[in-house]
Amino acid sequence: MKGAVAAGHLDTAKSAAEVLQNGGNAFDAVIAAHLTACVAEPVLSSIGGGGFLLAKPADGKPVVYDFFTHTPLKKSRETANSFYKISADFGTVLQDFRIGPGSAATPGTLKGLFAIHDDLSSMPFSVIAQPAVDLARTGVRMNEFQAEVLNIVSPIYQVNEEVKKHFSSADTGELLRERDLFRKPHFADFIETAAREGDSLFYDGEVAQTIAEVCADSGGHLTAEDLRLYSVVKRKPLRCSLFGNNFLINPAPASGGILVSFAAKLSESAELLKFTPASIEYLERLAEIQHTTNRARIDRLLMNEPKNNLQELLGGELLLQYQQHVYKRFSASRGTTQISVADKFGNVASLTTSNGEGSGVMVPGTSIMLNNMLGEEDLFPGSVGNWKPNQRISSMMAPGVLQLKNGDEIAFGSGGSNRIRTAILQVLLNMVAYGGDARKAVNSPRIHLEGEELNIEAGIEKSVTERLEDLYPEAKIWDRKSLFFGGVHLAGKKQNGNFFGYGDERRGGVFLTVS
Repeated sequence: MKGAVAAGHLDTAKSAAEVLQNGGNAFDAVIAAHLTACVAEPVLSSIGGGGFLLAKPADGKPVVYDFFTHTPLKKSRETANSFYKISADFGTVLQDFRIGPGSAATPGTLKGLFAIHDDLSSMPFSVIAQPAVDLARTGVRMNEFQAEVLNIVSPIYQVNEEVKKHFSSADTGELLRERDLFRKPHFADFIETAAREGDSLFYDGEVAQTIAEVCADSGGHLTAEDLRLYSVVKRKPLRCSLFGNNFLINPAPASGGILVSFAAKLSESAELLKFTPASIEYLERLAEIQHTTNRARIDRLLMNEPKNNLQELLGGELLLQYQQHVYKRFSASRGTTQISVADKFGNVASLTTSNGEGSGVMVPGTSIMLNNMLGEEDLFPGSVGNWKPNQRISSMMAPGVLQLKNGDEIAFGSGGSNRIRTAILQVLLNMVAYGGDARKAVNSPRIHLEGEELNIEAGIEKSVTERLEDLYPEAKIWDRKSLFFGGVHLAGKKQNGNFFGYGDERRGGVFLTVS
């Protein structure tokens, strides 16, 4: 066996598998997969966004590559047409997002992929990129999940004629639907050129100048200097425990990993695994852990130094205060994608990337849509649009690697906006509770608490659901599994050398092994 991959689309996973089959390592594979995702998962993946890789090399120390988006160096004057609100309809809930040129932060994805390639890859970038180039030219049939995602955020992808044309069927002229063919020939050309010239094409060349001109003409903040000065940051992963098992996860300034770690500590102190998963005792405590984690996040972010204040959550005295809050409650009673890869050499890679929902701004001649991170309320709670210049944006993304007591090791991560941390926590708890059964860990129904609104996924017993409705009168009951609850993709290697994992079907998940 040469490796395993879990991703959000069959073609994404196939690209990684092809690279592994041809002798590449996990890091070659994860780059190939992401470039292909930009074609096969066009709403969830873009060179115009940012992300994180948690790399665990077989012969080196674990490291996080932070290539998430960065706030521009200065603010320009916004207009009504440069920053505005749209609503995404998930069927059971509506979620507001802000888009337009004024919502685009400095992208980091391409620079991140090249940094990973320079440090960890074993194959030429042109070879790694070839599956994505081929797919962009021949086209991919929209599957049910990708068509659903596009429909949910359709106001963005019909915002003007240029965008609508790019994401419409050549046959009908309507927004792409299931089974429609989607091609990105300009993206293929761009990637081929980037493979020859490197990331300078995007950050200090013709494309950078084009982005700057588009933003200057339409009320955006990005300039050529923003792109030229962007840099990838390498960080030491956060190391945490969960009922005697260990996991590595994305550290500060990203908030997602810290909040997952904080919730893991609350889960241990609440002795959560004394109870059967999906029982009322378990879910009542899990909901309160989510509530307390949300409260802690807001408490910390209301202060001036989110990076330091969030890190303080893992300290003894402050953690104890929130643990006591959980006990008292007991007695009183987004556009993101994940790729996970493990290889025969012992390397493990967990990559989470996002373009937000997309800003509605295309980079001419590239088929690349810029992100809308400056318009994400999840990233700027209570102050969307009121960002500070020249700062790395905090993120909910939390790629990681779980190391079970029995020696099994598995890469994890999730898409799902502010549901990322709750989805990951529940899957990690399930992996421990179910003895490393990846399929059961991912497929088990989830809950997500936002304010006083408890979202309850289909699959939980009726008596338990009714009790949760009594505890949370504003609860929303979902009649199916949904992408709203995240998409946790797992890929890893057992101590005996066999590969294992699972792709979350909520987000079109696919798991492949390569022999």
